[in-house]
Amino acid sequence: MNLEGYENCNTVSYVFQSSVPECTKNEPCCLGIDEAGRGPVLGPMVYGICYCPISMKDKLADLGFADSKTLTEESRDNLLKVIEENIEFIGWAIKIISPTDISNSMLGRIKTSLNELSHGAAIELTKKTIADGANIKKMFVDTVGDATKYQDKLSAIFPGVDVTVTPKADSKFPVVSAASICAKVARDRCIHSWKFAEGDFPSEYGSGYPSDPKTKSWLRDITNDIFGYPQFVRFSWSTCSNILDKSAKVVTWDDDEEIDEAAKGTAAITTFFSQKKTSETVSRCKFLADRKIQQVYAL
Repeated sequence: MNLEGYENCNTVSYVFQSSVPECTKNEPCCLGIDEAGRGPVLGPMVYGICYCPISMKDKLADLGFADSKTLTEESRDNLLKVIEENIEFIGWAIKIISPTDISNSMLGRIKTSLNELSHGAAIELTKKTIADGANIKKMFVDTVGDATKYQDKLSAIFPGVDVTVTPKADSKFPVVSAASICAKVARDRCIHSWKFAEGDFPSEYGSGYPSDPKTKSWLRDITNDIFGYPQFVRFSWSTCSNILDKSAKVVTWDDDEEIDEAAKGTAAITTFFSQKKTSETVSRCKFLADRKIQQVYAL
Protein backbone atom coordinates (compact mmCIF):
# COMPACT_ATOMS: atom_id res chain seq x y z
CA MET A 1 0.00 0.00 0.00
CA ASN A 2 1.82 3.06 -1.29
CA LEU A 3 0.50 6.30 0.25
CA GLU A 4 3.20 8.58 -1.14
CA GLY A 5 0.74 11.00 -2.73
CA TYR A 6 -0.97 11.77 0.56
CA GLU A 7 2.26 11.77 2.56
CA ASN A 8 3.61 14.51 0.28
CA CYS A 9 0.42 16.61 0.44
CA ASN A 10 -1.53 15.85 3.61
CA THR A 11 -3.93 18.80 3.50
CA VAL A 12 -6.19 17.25 0.85
CA SER A 13 -8.07 13.95 0.70
CA TYR A 14 -6.92 11.03 -1.47
CA VAL A 15 -8.33 7.76 -2.83
CA PHE A 16 -6.01 4.77 -3.28
CA GLN A 17 -7.06 1.39 -4.66
CA SER A 18 -5.81 -1.95 -5.87
CA SER A 19 -6.39 -3.26 -9.37
CA VAL A 20 -9.73 -5.05 -9.72
CA PRO A 21 -9.17 -8.84 -9.72
CA GLU A 22 -10.52 -10.47 -12.87
CA CYS A 23 -12.51 -13.04 -10.90
CA THR A 24 -14.44 -10.24 -9.14
CA LYS A 25 -15.69 -9.04 -12.54
CA ASN A 26 -17.08 -12.43 -13.49
CA GLU A 27 -18.47 -13.72 -10.18
CA PRO A 28 -20.95 -12.21 -7.71
CA CYS A 29 -18.96 -10.57 -4.91
CA CYS A 30 -19.36 -9.40 -1.34
CA LEU A 31 -17.95 -6.07 -0.19
CA GLY A 32 -17.16 -4.84 3.34
CA ILE A 33 -16.83 -1.25 4.55
CA ASP A 34 -15.20 0.07 7.72
CA GLU A 35 -13.30 3.13 8.95
CA ALA A 36 -10.40 4.09 11.19
CA GLY A 37 -9.86 7.35 13.04
CA ARG A 38 -13.42 8.61 13.44
CA GLY A 39 -13.00 9.74 17.04
CA PRO A 40 -9.46 11.23 17.34
CA VAL A 41 -8.85 14.96 17.35
CA LEU A 42 -5.59 14.41 15.43
CA GLY A 43 -4.90 13.17 11.92
CA PRO A 44 -7.09 11.90 9.09
CA MET A 45 -10.11 9.61 9.07
CA VAL A 46 -9.67 6.69 6.68
CA TYR A 47 -12.46 4.72 5.01
CA GLY A 48 -11.66 1.28 3.63
CA ILE A 49 -13.46 -1.27 1.49
CA CYS A 50 -12.48 -4.84 0.67
CA TYR A 51 -14.23 -7.23 -1.71
CA CYS A 52 -13.96 -10.79 -3.05
CA PRO A 53 -16.14 -13.41 -4.75
CA ILE A 54 -18.88 -14.74 -2.48
CA SER A 55 -17.65 -18.25 -3.33
CA MET A 56 -14.34 -17.42 -1.63
CA LYS A 57 -15.64 -15.85 1.59
CA ASP A 58 -14.73 -18.96 3.60
CA LYS A 59 -11.19 -18.77 2.23
CA LEU A 60 -11.07 -15.14 3.37
CA ALA A 61 -12.13 -16.24 6.86
CA ASP A 62 -9.39 -18.90 6.89
CA LEU A 63 -6.78 -16.20 6.29
CA GLY A 64 -7.34 -15.01 9.87
CA PHE A 65 -9.07 -11.66 9.62
CA ALA A 66 -10.47 -10.12 12.79
CA ASP A 67 -11.50 -6.69 14.03
CA SER A 68 -8.38 -4.53 13.57
CA LYS A 69 -8.99 -2.81 16.91
CA THR A 70 -8.30 -6.10 18.73
CA LEU A 71 -4.97 -6.65 16.93
CA THR A 72 -1.48 -5.31 17.47
CA GLU A 73 0.05 -3.01 14.88
CA GLU A 74 2.39 -5.81 13.80
CA SER A 75 -0.55 -8.22 13.34
CA ARG A 76 -2.42 -5.67 11.22
CA ASP A 77 0.65 -5.11 9.03
CA ASN A 78 0.97 -8.86 8.54
CA LEU A 79 -2.68 -9.18 7.55
CA LEU A 80 -2.31 -6.37 5.02
CA LYS A 81 0.52 -8.40 3.48
CA VAL A 82 -1.90 -11.35 3.32
CA ILE A 83 -4.37 -9.18 1.37
CA GLU A 84 -1.63 -8.04 -1.01
CA GLU A 85 -0.41 -11.62 -1.48
CA ASN A 86 -3.93 -12.73 -2.46
CA ILE A 87 -4.66 -9.89 -4.83
CA GLU A 88 -5.86 -12.38 -7.47
CA PHE A 89 -9.18 -12.65 -5.60
CA ILE A 90 -9.16 -9.77 -3.04
CA GLY A 91 -9.59 -6.13 -4.04
CA TRP A 92 -9.44 -3.05 -1.82
CA ALA A 93 -9.78 0.73 -1.85
CA ILE A 94 -9.35 3.46 0.76
CA LYS A 95 -10.19 7.13 1.09
CA ILE A 96 -7.99 9.25 3.36
CA ILE A 97 -10.02 12.25 4.55
CA SER A 98 -7.54 14.87 5.70
CA PRO A 99 -8.04 16.69 9.02
CA THR A 100 -8.12 19.93 7.01
CA ASP A 101 -11.08 18.70 4.95
CA ILE A 102 -12.81 17.43 8.10
CA SER A 103 -12.44 20.83 9.79
CA ASN A 104 -13.48 22.81 6.71
CA SER A 105 -16.54 20.62 6.15
CA MET A 106 -17.73 20.75 9.75
CA LEU A 107 -17.04 24.47 10.25
CA GLY A 108 -18.03 25.76 6.81
CA ARG A 109 -20.92 28.07 6.05
CA ILE A 110 -22.87 25.01 4.89
CA LYS A 111 -21.88 22.49 7.53
CA THR A 112 -21.32 18.81 6.78
CA SER A 113 -21.51 16.44 9.74
CA LEU A 114 -18.99 13.67 10.37
CA ASN A 115 -21.74 11.13 9.62
CA GLU A 116 -22.35 12.72 6.23
CA LEU A 117 -18.62 12.68 5.47
CA SER A 118 -18.53 9.01 6.45
CA HIS A 119 -21.52 8.09 4.30
CA GLY A 120 -20.08 10.04 1.38
CA ALA A 121 -16.74 8.22 1.55
CA ALA A 122 -18.39 4.78 1.73
CA ILE A 123 -20.66 5.57 -1.22
CA GLU A 124 -17.82 7.06 -3.29
CA LEU A 125 -15.57 4.01 -2.85
CA THR A 126 -18.39 1.56 -3.61
CA LYS A 127 -19.49 3.46 -6.74
CA LYS A 128 -15.90 3.58 -7.98
CA THR A 129 -15.42 -0.15 -7.41
CA ILE A 130 -18.61 -1.03 -9.27
CA ALA A 131 -17.75 1.39 -12.08
CA ASP A 132 -14.37 -0.33 -12.43
CA GLY A 133 -16.13 -3.62 -13.11
CA ALA A 134 -16.46 -5.47 -9.79
CA ASN A 135 -19.73 -7.44 -9.65
CA ILE A 136 -20.89 -6.46 -6.17
CA LYS A 137 -24.03 -8.29 -4.99
CA LYS A 138 -23.70 -8.19 -1.19
CA MET A 139 -22.51 -5.34 1.02
CA PHE A 140 -21.71 -5.46 4.75
CA VAL A 141 -21.22 -2.15 6.53
CA ASP A 142 -20.35 -1.10 10.08
CA THR A 143 -23.07 1.28 11.23
CA VAL A 144 -22.70 5.05 11.26
CA GLY A 145 -25.65 6.77 12.89
CA ASP A 146 -29.02 5.03 12.66
CA ALA A 147 -28.39 1.58 11.15
CA THR A 148 -31.85 1.24 9.56
CA LYS A 149 -31.75 4.66 7.89
CA TYR A 150 -28.20 4.09 6.67
CA GLN A 151 -29.15 0.68 5.24
CA ASP A 152 -32.19 2.17 3.47
CA LYS A 153 -29.99 4.95 2.05
CA LEU A 154 -27.42 2.50 0.66
CA SER A 155 -30.10 0.17 -0.69
CA ALA A 156 -31.67 3.07 -2.61
CA ILE A 157 -28.32 4.07 -4.12
CA PHE A 158 -27.31 0.48 -4.96
CA PRO A 159 -30.62 -1.23 -5.88
CA GLY A 160 -28.99 -4.40 -7.17
CA VAL A 161 -27.02 -5.01 -3.97
CA ASP A 162 -28.16 -6.82 -0.81
CA VAL A 163 -27.07 -4.37 1.91
CA THR A 164 -26.54 -5.23 5.59
CA VAL A 165 -25.69 -2.42 8.02
CA THR A 166 -25.04 -3.59 11.57
CA PRO A 167 -23.00 -2.65 14.63
CA LYS A 168 -19.73 -4.55 15.11
CA ALA A 169 -19.75 -5.65 11.47
CA ASP A 170 -15.93 -5.82 11.59
CA SER A 171 -16.15 -8.69 14.11
CA LYS A 172 -19.04 -10.47 12.31
CA PHE A 173 -17.92 -10.51 8.67
CA PRO A 174 -14.35 -11.30 7.52
CA VAL A 175 -14.70 -9.02 4.48
CA VAL A 176 -15.44 -6.08 6.81
CA SER A 177 -12.50 -7.11 9.01
CA ALA A 178 -10.29 -6.99 5.92
CA ALA A 179 -11.60 -3.49 5.11
CA SER A 180 -10.87 -2.50 8.71
CA ILE A 181 -7.27 -3.71 8.31
CA CYS A 182 -6.79 -1.60 5.18
CA ALA A 183 -8.22 1.52 6.87
CA LYS A 184 -6.35 1.11 10.15
CA VAL A 185 -2.93 0.36 8.61
CA ALA A 186 -3.32 3.31 6.23
CA ARG A 187 -4.19 5.70 9.08
CA ASP A 188 -1.28 4.44 11.21
CA ARG A 189 1.11 5.05 8.33
CA CYS A 190 -0.29 8.55 7.76
CA ILE A 191 0.22 9.40 11.42
CA HIS A 192 3.76 7.98 11.60
CA SER A 193 4.90 9.73 8.42
CA TRP A 194 3.14 13.07 9.05
CA LYS A 195 5.04 16.11 7.79
CA PHE A 196 4.29 19.33 9.65
CA ALA A 197 4.35 22.15 7.10
CA GLU A 198 4.12 24.69 9.95
CA GLY A 199 7.43 23.74 11.62
CA ASP A 200 8.66 21.30 14.24
CA PHE A 201 6.32 19.98 16.93
CA PRO A 202 6.79 17.44 19.74
CA SER A 203 6.01 13.92 18.57
CA GLU A 204 4.65 12.68 21.91
CA TYR A 205 0.97 13.47 21.39
CA GLY A 206 -0.52 10.24 22.74
CA SER A 207 -3.30 8.30 21.07
CA GLY A 208 -4.90 11.35 19.50
CA TYR A 209 -8.22 10.78 21.28
CA PRO A 210 -9.71 13.79 23.13
CA SER A 211 -9.93 11.81 26.38
CA ASP A 212 -6.18 11.05 26.38
CA PRO A 213 -4.44 13.33 28.96
CA LYS A 214 -1.23 13.24 26.88
CA THR A 215 -3.13 14.42 23.78
CA LYS A 216 -4.85 17.24 25.69
CA SER A 217 -1.54 18.31 27.22
CA TRP A 218 0.09 18.34 23.77
CA LEU A 219 -2.71 20.50 22.37
CA ARG A 220 -2.37 23.00 25.20
CA ASP A 221 1.41 23.14 24.84
CA ILE A 222 1.49 23.78 21.09
CA THR A 223 -1.43 26.22 20.89
CA ASN A 224 -0.57 29.40 19.03
CA ASP A 225 -2.64 32.27 20.41
CA ILE A 226 -3.16 33.70 16.90
CA PHE A 227 -3.21 30.76 14.48
CA GLY A 228 -4.34 27.97 16.80
CA TYR A 229 -2.96 24.64 15.59
CA PRO A 230 -1.15 22.95 12.70
CA GLN A 231 -3.32 21.20 10.12
CA PHE A 232 -2.65 17.88 11.82
CA VAL A 233 -5.38 18.95 14.28
CA ARG A 234 -9.13 18.86 13.66
CA PHE A 235 -10.21 22.38 14.59
CA SER A 236 -13.86 21.30 14.55
CA TRP A 237 -13.49 19.20 17.73
CA SER A 238 -14.78 20.83 20.94
CA THR A 239 -11.50 19.86 22.64
CA CYS A 240 -9.77 22.42 20.42
CA SER A 241 -12.38 25.15 20.64
CA ASN A 242 -12.43 24.92 24.45
CA ILE A 243 -8.65 25.40 24.62
CA LEU A 244 -8.75 28.26 22.11
CA ASP A 245 -11.55 30.00 24.03
CA LYS A 246 -9.21 30.15 27.04
CA SER A 247 -5.85 30.71 25.35
CA ALA A 248 -6.31 32.49 22.02
CA LYS A 249 -6.31 36.22 21.41
CA VAL A 250 -9.67 37.92 21.05
CA VAL A 251 -9.98 39.44 17.57
CA THR A 252 -12.40 42.25 16.74
CA TRP A 253 -12.85 43.05 13.07
CA ASP A 254 -13.49 46.66 11.95
CA ASP A 255 -16.54 45.69 9.92
CA ASP A 256 -18.06 44.07 13.03
CA GLU A 257 -18.09 47.51 14.71
CA GLU A 258 -19.56 49.15 11.60
CA ILE A 259 -22.33 46.56 11.47
CA ASP A 260 -23.09 47.14 15.16
CA GLU A 261 -23.33 50.90 14.63
CA ALA A 262 -25.49 50.53 11.55
CA ALA A 263 -27.80 48.10 13.31
CA LYS A 264 -28.81 50.78 15.80
CA GLY A 265 -30.73 52.66 13.14
CA THR A 266 -31.47 49.94 10.65
CA ALA A 267 -34.19 50.91 8.20
CA ALA A 268 -36.80 48.60 6.77
CA ILE A 269 -35.66 46.85 3.61
CA THR A 270 -38.59 48.36 1.65
CA THR A 271 -37.04 51.84 2.00
CA PHE A 272 -34.32 50.85 -0.42
CA PHE A 273 -36.91 50.48 -3.20
CA SER A 274 -38.92 53.69 -2.63
CA GLN A 275 -38.38 56.77 -4.80
CA LYS A 276 -36.50 59.54 -3.05
CA LYS A 277 -37.25 63.22 -3.59
CA THR A 278 -34.20 65.22 -4.53
CA SER A 279 -33.46 68.62 -6.00
CA GLU A 280 -30.26 67.43 -7.60
CA THR A 281 -30.09 67.40 -11.38
CA VAL A 282 -28.17 64.47 -12.70
CA SER A 283 -26.48 65.05 -16.06
CA ARG A 284 -27.13 62.30 -18.58
CA CYS A 285 -24.42 60.19 -20.14
CA LYS A 286 -23.23 61.92 -23.38
CA PHE A 287 -23.66 58.67 -25.33
CA LEU A 288 -27.38 58.51 -24.39
CA ALA A 289 -28.00 62.25 -24.79
CA ASP A 290 -26.51 62.40 -28.30
CA ARG A 291 -28.79 59.56 -29.45
CA LYS A 292 -31.90 60.99 -27.77
CA ILE A 293 -32.32 57.76 -25.80
CA GLN A 294 -34.89 58.13 -23.04
CA GLN A 295 -35.60 55.98 -19.98
CA VAL A 296 -38.83 53.99 -20.24
CA TYR A 297 -40.97 53.85 -17.08
CA ALA A 298 -43.88 51.85 -18.43
CA LEU A 299 -44.79 49.84 -21.49
